[in-house]
Amino acid sequence: QVHLVESGGDLVQPGGSLRLSCAASGNFQSINYMGWYRRAPGKERELVARITSGGSTNYADSVKGRFTISRDNAKNTVYLQMNGLKPEDTAVYYCNAATWNQKYDYWGQGTQVTEYL
Repeated sequence: QVHLVESGGDLVQPGGSLRLSCAASGNFQSINYMGWYRRAPGKERELVARITSGGSTNYADSVKGRFTISRDNAKNTVYLQMNGLKPEDTAVYYCNAATWNQKYDYWGQGTQVTEYL
């Protein structure tokens, strides 16, 4: 079992920056990757960024060059640094930890990121 707790969501002006954190606890032996997803109002949940246990990363096209995912293994924490925020980045952001075959698939409770003009 893996328990995930997100933090760092806030109100931010367009062009601003935020760093989201996902603190993980539990048994990670089977986990292959951790990632950030988001769900904007009226839209489906989408992958934002993912980092594998080996450190490889991939990003949604919409956030490439603006967002960076990283991990601190000593703290069992995954981060999402978000720069150059846009109104379309407004969403609830969820942390995920899973195996490639989806046998194990864990989610956090979400943290709200809201752009305001």
